[in-house]
Amino acid sequence: MPQPVRASSPDAFEKTATRVSLVSIALNAVLSLFKLLAGVLAHSGAMISDAVHSASDVLSSIIVIVGVKLSVREADREHPYGHERFECVAAIVLAVVLAYTGLMIGVGAVRTIGEGAASQTVPGLLALVAAAVSVVTKEGMFWYTRAHARALNSASLMASAWDHRSDALSSVGALVGIAGARLGVPVMEPIASLVICLFICKAAYDIFRDAMRKMVDRACDAETEARLSACVLEESAVRGIDSLTTREFGSRIYVDLEIRLDGSMTLCESHAIAESVHDRIERAFPSVKHIMVHVNPD
Repeated sequence: MPQPVRASSPDAFEKTATRVSLVSIALNAVLSLFKLLAGVLAHSGAMISDAVHSASDVLSSIIVIVGVKLSVREADREHPYGHERFECVAAIVLAVVLAYTGLMIGVGAVRTIGEGAASQTVPGLLALVAAAVSVVTKEGMFWYTRAHARALNSASLMASAWDHRSDALSSVGALVGIAGARLGVPVMEPIASLVICLFICKAAYDIFRDAMRKMVDRACDAETEARLSACVLEESAVRGIDSLTTREFGSRIYVDLEIRLDGSMTLCESHAIAESVHDRIERAFPSVKHIMVHVNPD
């Protein structure tokens, strides 16, 4: 898996995340317009709903760009620990926009179902083609965006990736619904819109939960902490670890560490070893932003 680049190059992080988001904006704009025209011309409510979802992705990508630009700003007097949490704020805003979009689509679908079969028209073949094109395009965008999100360790970019996946799944629902309506079951199309609503709301919930987890200083997973401990113990002078605590700060990690050293060492010797442990962790874990090393005599 590619190593995160933020720790060594904030500019590279911003440029890459912005480039990926601009690609998403361009593709989503074209795709949403195509799906909207297909929905109108082919009389497909499900395809129009899917077009709205893709259009909301344009706004989502803009939110990602703004969040990334704010998160890479240097620490200042009012924010001495940096601005990384702005990325989580961007992800939360994205989740709210997604949830609202999904709920509006769901309300429209329920209203159509309630009006009965008389109000439902059979969608044209163009809507079916648009749904198939959307599935392929959005799934490709998911893999492209997720690969960069993992390389950058970016919460907002990962949220954008799963937004693409939810759009791909909703297009599958639209495809099934449109096909069912063309086979003589018109109610299948508003049901497909209802399924799209559920997919969007589920994606919004997952994005919101992940962003909130990173906002409340949650500890790293057990595997990461075990790797950190192993890295510390590679320093031959370290006799043990008395305490290791971690917390996620946006997409970065803060580490507080207490190590045991030979009590007969001089202050300068123990300080040099603590610095060596500090540097060793920074080299091995690019996502670690801050490490506090405390020395206990053994």
